Formats: sequence, C-alpha cells, structure tokens
Amino acid sequence: MASGKKPNFLVVVADDLGFSDIGPFGGEINTPNLDKLAKDSVLFTDFHAAAACSPSRAMIMTGTDHHIAGLGNLVEWTNISGQNDPDGTMSTAVQRGMPGYEGYLNERVVALPELLRDGGYHTLMAGKWHLGLTPERSPKVRGFERSFAHLPACSNHYAYEPQLEGADQIPEFMTMSFIALHSEDGEYVKKLPDGWYSSDGYGDKMLQYLKDWKDGGDERPFFGYLPFTAPHWPLQAPQEYIQKYRGVYDEGPEALRQKRLQRLKELGMIPKNVEPHPVVADEVKEWSEMSDFERANSCRAMECFAGMVEAIDVNVGKITKYLEEIGELDNTFICFLSDNGAEGAAYEAYPIVQSTMLQHLQKYYNNHIDNLGNGDSFIWYGPRWAQASTAPSRLYKAYTTEGGVRVPYMMKPPKSFGGNIPGGSVTHQFATVMDLAPTILDMAGLEHPAPTYQGRQIVPMRGKSMVPYLQQKAETIHEKDFINGWETCGRAACRWGDWKIVFIPKPKGPERWQLYNLADDPGEVHDLAQHQPEKLKELIKLWDIYVLETGVIPLSPELGNWMAAMEDQMPENAWIEYEYWKDGARDDPKKFTKTIPRFQRHVSAI
Repeated sequence: MASGKKPNFLVVVADDLGFSDIGPFGGEINTPNLDKLAKDSVLFTDFHAAAACSPSRAMIMTGTDHHIAGLGNLVEWTNISGQNDPDGTMSTAVQRGMPGYEGYLNERVVALPELLRDGGYHTLMAGKWHLGLTPERSPKVRGFERSFAHLPACSNHYAYEPQLEGADQIPEFMTMSFIALHSEDGEYVKKLPDGWYSSDGYGDKMLQYLKDWKDGGDERPFFGYLPFTAPHWPLQAPQEYIQKYRGVYDEGPEALRQKRLQRLKELGMIPKNVEPHPVVADEVKEWSEMSDFERANSCRAMECFAGMVEAIDVNVGKITKYLEEIGELDNTFICFLSDNGAEGAAYEAYPIVQSTMLQHLQKYYNNHIDNLGNGDSFIWYGPRWAQASTAPSRLYKAYTTEGGVRVPYMMKPPKSFGGNIPGGSVTHQFATVMDLAPTILDMAGLEHPAPTYQGRQIVPMRGKSMVPYLQQKAETIHEKDFINGWETCGRAACRWGDWKIVFIPKPKGPERWQLYNLADDPGEVHDLAQHQPEKLKELIKLWDIYVLETGVIPLSPELGNWMAAMEDQMPENAWIEYEYWKDGARDDPKKFTKTIPRFQRHVSAI
C-alpha cells in the first residue's frame, strides 16, 4: 500500500436480490448510489453464494463452507420439514442436532470480525445476522464491537405485529417470519425506534456508529458490515419509493425478463447468443391466464419489490456520502452483493401455508392493492418475477442451479491498495462468498490463525484471496480446474471448471444428476449426462469428496452417504434454541431458551 495506512472495509449484503435487479447489472430500478459506486468497482458475472441466506452469511463471516461453520441448512428448514420441502416428502430429521447443522456459527470456525478486532480494527454491524438467536451467539461474541442485529431469518420491515383475537394463534409457517427481533451489542432490543423501517434503520445505525467512531477520535481503521433484510418478503417499502414504479411492470414478468436479458447483453455480462433457461412456474398461472385484477396485484407486488431495492440504494448512499465527506471513501474497500438468487417460491401453493396462513393474512392484514407495501400488508411476488431477474439462469433461491447461487457482486478496492484493474470493468472470473474473508484479511495484512484460535481447534478458510488477481499478479482467482460444491435442503451441485452437475428433486427437477457445460450453456438448458457418462462419473466422485470434506448430510440416497434419522431426531419444531415467538418469550428470554441435543457421526469413506 502506497500510503502505509490500512484500508477500511464495508461489506453490503442485500437479501434475496436477483442478479439483474440493480442498475449496474442491467436493472431498471433506480439505484444512483450503486451506479456511482460501480464506476469505481469491478463487476463480477460469475460470483456465487449459497442457495439460501444464513448459509451464505456463514461463509461471508468465516471464509469456509457453511456445512462446516454450523449452517448446513437454514435452522428454520431443519426444524420443520414442511418449510424445507413444500410437498413435505423430504424430511430434514436426519440433519437435526448433527455437526455443522447447529443453526449458529459453531466453535469450529473463527469469524472475520474476531480476527479484524484482534488485528486493530474497529468492527461495526447493522442489519441481518441470522447466525444465532441468543446472546451467546450474538455478533458481539463473534467480534463486533458495535452491533445492531436482526436475529431471525426475516420479519415485518415496519415491525408491525397483529393483535390476535380470542384463541387465534400465529400460523406455524409465520412464527419466525414476522417478529422483528433485534439485539444491540448483545442485549435484546425491547422496543424499536418510532417510525421504524428496516433499511432506513440499518442505514441510520451504521451512520451513527461511523460518526461515533470519527467523532471519538478512534484512529483504528473500521470494518463495517451492512446486511439488509430487504428485499426479502414481506414486500414492504415507503410509498414514496413504490409509487415511482407505477406502470413500469404492467407488461408482465416475461416482458421484463426480455428487457433485462437485452440489457445484460449490452453490458457484456452475458453472451449475445445465450440460450436462457425456460421459465419454470407450473404452480402459478401464466400471465395471459390472469384476470385484470390478478395482473394488477402482481404488478403492484413487483413495484413494492422495486421500492425496497431503491430504499437499499438510498441507505448505501448515506454511508458512502459520509465517508466521502470525512475523506475516508478512497481508502475504503466496499463490496455489494446478494446472499442468494431472487426468491421465487409461490408460498400460496405450500400445504403448510394453505392450511392456516392464508386465512390468517385475510383476517389480520390488509392486502388490498392500495395498501400493498405498507406494514400491515404481507405479500411475495412469486416465481415468474423472480426468473425475470435470475435470467438467463435456471430457477431461483433455494436451488443449486445458477439462478439460485449466482449473485451480483461488485467490489471497489481502496485506492491506497493500488489495484490495477480499471473501475467499471466487468470480469467473468469465478469467485464465491468464501473469498471475501481471505481477501479482506490479505488487504488488512492479517493472517488466519488455523489450526487454533484462543485455545480451540478451528478449520482453515476454503476461499481464496482476490488480491493477486486485482493486482494482476495472477490470471485467475481460483485455479482453472477449481472444484466447488453446493448443497441446500436436498438440492445439490458440484462444479469443476466449466463443468457442473446439478441434482434437483421433483417437481422442479428430474431427481437425478444432470450435467452441464456452463461455457457453452450458462442457462443449464441442455443436460449432457447421457452423452458424457464418464464426465458425469468424474464429477460425482468430486461431489463425494466434497461431502466428506464438509460434512454434508444428504437428504436423498442419490446424493451418497445417506443415512436414516434416529428416533431422537424425529420431533418436529423442537430444534431452535430461543423460541422467541411464543407468548411471553420476549419478556423472559431465558425461560424460552433451551439446550438443543447434539449428536455425532463418523464417516471415513463413501
């Protein structure tokens, strides 16, 4: 570094943002602050996360695979099989209580903020944690000196909670998706500020923390982590943003998909001759089959989504503007990414939702079209809009196809670091969220302490530093024949260079391994498994190695190393440490916190 001054770091994560939603990646949504940031950034077209949120966050925080770090699956999906698989046929019981499936960052890993704090950094966080619900699992314990953390997977963005009547209960599917449970510096927040809206709240809190750092004369560099809960459902945003998009989506999701694809081609982000994967959405109506009423409501849902994305941009702008005002922007590494592909679930088709949730929404929420986006509305936008933003890729969040794991990523190196790649350039280099921690530690001049940290055994990082590539000392970030595996809720994939195998259970897939060459077929349209059986076998062997190395517990015999659940693992809805949604739980958290059984398994070969 030319100046000798260590860089600051700001990692910004959006929740369920699609590949082409923001301006720099071809979207029509108004994102001027991200557009400005992109001019000084490198934009990645082959950057990957896990297929769902907490697994990706675990990898960001540790630089290793989520099956090692404690988030092998979302604990909410392990806890209730019907949330993992809408048909309820794929039980998650076998994963419960197993190593790597604790539902929080476990003792086998050290978190990035712990190392940065130890290395002389001031560590700050505002936003979604989703890596543990109790004070013992909090960001404070994992290295953040200041933190305002949203603890569960999702919640109402306005913190609205309906007042139940009589003997009414919150539907099972909603118990962990409406309460805005937060902690600040490890202590549960009793009441959120008046006028709370999630993205504004996190932006304001990060800005406050940075001002406290600057005004207090702290000369340490900072590491800031700003993970939004938007645009995860329920789709809610200030009306001032939503109303900007009236009429923008009236032609429907397929028209949007085609516009986005064309723009991605113009930006050089996808090949001009790419064959997009066909839209897969049998569980919902075609646009042409919808009534005018249904189309209007569907468009309004997309308008709400767009408003949420614009609100994220506004809050990113608050931070970058302040850093510029205090002369720290040039010396700050800033990256922006999504934690997985766009959310395309049609929850209205889930039996667990149909049973009680739809009636609950009708009674306690106002989903009239003129109220959509407000705190007392509760909607999602479904698979067709999601596949407009994941195109040309196949499917969306929770699937290990490219649509579920390929995410937008842009990275502005600090000027003092001396990166040689011009700002605004597009790279097709393969990289993953596991590469963030190694890159940040490298820029900070710090080393990962594996095999031990504070007297306990820890695993090394699996990610690679991007620094040699940014300095043009290496042609690639990963070796050209790199190997990378994915598995989330029984969907799996393994990539070896341009080759990739994918396992998608029915009904979205054939429930067998499929083979693709992504160089020729980035949309994963043409299955080569029958044409190249030897290549398929090679990749399945690599998959088996990945399972052994990371501790994946497969949910299907076809994924190898399959075992039946033990009787102790069979109880449903009993695997979350703090049952904060129960009556009285937030008044007396200890009373509703329990010790979860832990089991062991030993696998030596497959």
